[in-house]
Amino acid sequence: MTRARLVIAAGVLIASAWLLGGAAAIHGKAVLAQWLIGRAWAEDGAGKPARPWPWADTWPVARLAVPSLGRTQFVLHGTSGQALAFGPGLDPAGAMPGEPGVVLLAGHRDTHFAWLAAVAPGDRLQLTDRAGTTRHYEVVRQRVLDSRAGPLQAGLADGLVLVTCFPFDAVVAGGPLRYVVEAAAVSGGAQ
Repeated sequence: MTRARLVIAAGVLIASAWLLGGAAAIHGKAVLAQWLIGRAWAEDGAGKPARPWPWADTWPVARLAVPSLGRTQFVLHGTSGQALAFGPGLDPAGAMPGEPGVVLLAGHRDTHFAWLAAVAPGDRLQLTDRAGTTRHYEVVRQRVLDSRAGPLQAGLADGLVLVTCFPFDAVVAGGPLRYVVEAAAVSGGAQ
């Protein structure tokens, strides 16, 4: 009986290590990717976007900062699954960073946008475009929407909308609920 218990314990230990290793790999990839993306951000692409690694199908288009939380992240072009695995993504259906209009950003709730749970109305966000222009935004509303109800309708004419899956602590990814943070552009907030 002791040998059977030892085999079961070893099996549980191996399975636990496998699961923990997979979770660590996801977060490690997210951290490493932001470092590589930061290097691409600093490069001069000679008129073309600098890709963070040779096979990347995306490139950095903005830098998002949340001073109250001490967070800074690079935003990638596009919201494909491949892009979102490495950082928040810019939805091309919205405005481009640095331009008036509503900029739409999406990110995963368990990595790059996990901090959205701590954002509160009145918090300031900063979005810097490739030209170095920084626009300032103030969080005005947070809400949970059902993605099956149709496309997101932002109540802003000029602002920043951040979207991630909800709830933040869901065991299974990919549910229909979305957590939406809306931030209005602060007048005179471009530098």
